Amino acid sequence: MPHDISLITTLAAGFGLALVFGLAAERLRLPALVGYLLAGIVIGPATPGFVANVQIAAQLSEIGVMLLMFGVGLHFSLDDLLAVRRIALPGAVVQMGVATLLGMAMAWSWGWDMGAGLVFGLSLSCASTVVLLKALETRGLLDSMNGRIAVGWLVVEDLATVLLLVLLPPLAGVLGGPGATTSGDEPLWWTVSLTLLQVSAFVALMLIVGRRALPWLLWQVTRTGSRELFTLAVVTAAIGIAFGAASLFGVSFALGAFFAGMVMRESEFSHRAAQESLPLRDAFAVLFFVSIGMLFDPAVLMEKPLHVLGVVAVIILGKSIAAALLVIAFRYPLNTAFTVAASLAQIGEFSFILVGLGMSLGLLPEEGQSLIVAGALISIALNPLVFAAVEPARAWVLRRSDLARRLESREDPMAALPMSTERRYLEGQVVLVGYGRVGRRIAAALGARGIPFVVAEQNREQVELLRKQGIAAVSGDAAEPEVLVQAHIANAAMLVIAAPDPVNTRQMLETARALNPAIEVVLRTHSEEEARMLAREEIARVFFGEEELAKGMTNHVLERFAPGGEQPARA
Repeated sequence: MPHDISLITTLAAGFGLALVFGLAAERLRLPALVGYLLAGIVIGPATPGFVANVQIAAQLSEIGVMLLMFGVGLHFSLDDLLAVRRIALPGAVVQMGVATLLGMAMAWSWGWDMGAGLVFGLSLSCASTVVLLKALETRGLLDSMNGRIAVGWLVVEDLATVLLLVLLPPLAGVLGGPGATTSGDEPLWWTVSLTLLQVSAFVALMLIVGRRALPWLLWQVTRTGSRELFTLAVVTAAIGIAFGAASLFGVSFALGAFFAGMVMRESEFSHRAAQESLPLRDAFAVLFFVSIGMLFDPAVLMEKPLHVLGVVAVIILGKSIAAALLVIAFRYPLNTAFTVAASLAQIGEFSFILVGLGMSLGLLPEEGQSLIVAGALISIALNPLVFAAVEPARAWVLRRSDLARRLESREDPMAALPMSTERRYLEGQVVLVGYGRVGRRIAAALGARGIPFVVAEQNREQVELLRKQGIAAVSGDAAEPEVLVQAHIANAAMLVIAAPDPVNTRQMLETARALNPAIEVVLRTHSEEEARMLAREEIARVFFGEEELAKGMTNHVLERFAPGGEQPARA
C-alpha cells in the first residue's frame, strides 16, 4: 500500500470479527459483550495471525469510554436512585468494600504489593450496568421492584467508581506506582485536596453554566431542522467536554463525559440526544471491548488456572453472598436477595476502565489485566445461568433450611397494617397495587375525593414514607397471597393493579377472586395481546397504555372541532 492504513485495518478487523462473534454469542444466549471480547483476543498480539494496531485501538477505546460514560450520564436518574437509596447506598458501599478486601487478600497471597491489590480488588467489585440491564430486560424484571433495587445498586457502584477514577492518579505515588502524575515532594493531603478542588470547580461549572449553555446550544441547532447537525452537536458536547475537563481541570475523560450526559439529561432534548447518539455510542463501545480483548493473554488460563478460579469465585460467590446477606439484613425477601446477588455476579466496563488506569499508572501488573478480562469473560458468560438459577435456588433453600423459612416469614412491621388502622380502610376500600407514576396519580385522585384505599407496594422505604403521610400501606409483592390478605382484599370493593408487571398479574387476580369473588378489578398493561386476552376473559377492566393515550388525544381534538367549540388558530 502507498500509505499507512493501520486505522482502516483495525476498524475493519475489529468491527467485522465483533459482528461474527457477537452474533454467535447471541445465538448461544450469551451477552454480545462476550463476542466482542473474543474478537479482540483473536486480533490481539497474544494470538497467531493478523494483529491489529494496539496504539490505535487504545485511542479508539478512549473514545469508547467517553461515549459509554456519556450514555451512563444521559440515563442516570437521581429519582430512581433516591427511591431505593436506603438499601442501594449502604449495600453497594459495603459490598464493594467486601469484594475489594477479598481481591486484595488474594493479590497479597500471590505476592503483589498494596497498590496492585487495591486496583485489582476494586476492579472485581463493580458489576457491568450494560450486562445487568440486558439481563433484566430479557426476563421482564426491569420495571419490577427487584430490578429497580439492582439498577440503583449499580448506579451507586458507578458513582463510587467515578470518584475512584478521580482519586487514583493523585494517590498513585503513595501506592507505589511509577506512573504517578504528581511530585513526591507534595504532601498527600495537598494532592488529594487539589484534585477534589479541581473536580468541584468542574462540577460547579457544569451545573451552573453547562445546564444553561447546553440546552441553549441544542435549541439553536434544532431550529436549523438538520438531523446531522443535532447528532454532531451531541457528540461534540460529549467528547469536547470530556477533553476540556481533562485539559483544564485535570479530571479524567470518563468523569467529563459522565457530567456532560448528566447535564444534557436536564434538557428537554435529552431523549432525542440519547436516540441520535446511540449508534455512535454502540459502535465505539464495541471498539472499547474489542481493545480490552486485545490486551488479554489466553496463556493465563493455562499458566494460572487457580488464579483464574479464585477471581471467578470472588466475582460470582464472594460478591453475591455479601450482597444477598445485606439485602436480607434490610428485611427484604429471599427473591429480592437472590435477584440482586445474580445481578452482581459479573464484572464489565468499569472494571476495564479501572484496569486501564491502573496499568497506565504502573500500579497493576499485566497478569492482573489478563486475570480481570478472564474473570469478566467467564462471569458474563455464566450470568444467564446464574439468573436462571434464582428461583430454583430460592425454592431449594426454603425447602431445606429452617433459618431461611424463619427469615422469609419473620415479622415485619411494614408487612401488615397497624392495629390502629381505621375501619374504613378495612371494608369497602380500594386496594391499590403499585405506587409508581400511575399509582401515585390514582392515589392522589382517590384521596382528593375521600375514597379510602390501601397501597400494596414492594418498596419497603416507600411504604414507610406513605405511613408517615397517613396513608394506609403494606410492604410486599402482591403476587404473594399474604400481601393481599394483609391489605384486607377479602372485604375490599375494588382491586386496582397499577404496577407494570404483567407476569404476576394473573397470580394477583387468582388470589383476589379466591378471597373475594365479587371484587371488581381494574388493571393496566403495556401489551396489546395481554389486553385483548384479559378483555376476552372478562375478568377485569383492562386499560392498555397506548390505546388510552390515543383516546385522550382523540377526544381533545374532537372537542376542539365540535360545533360551538374553540377552533384552533390558523397559522
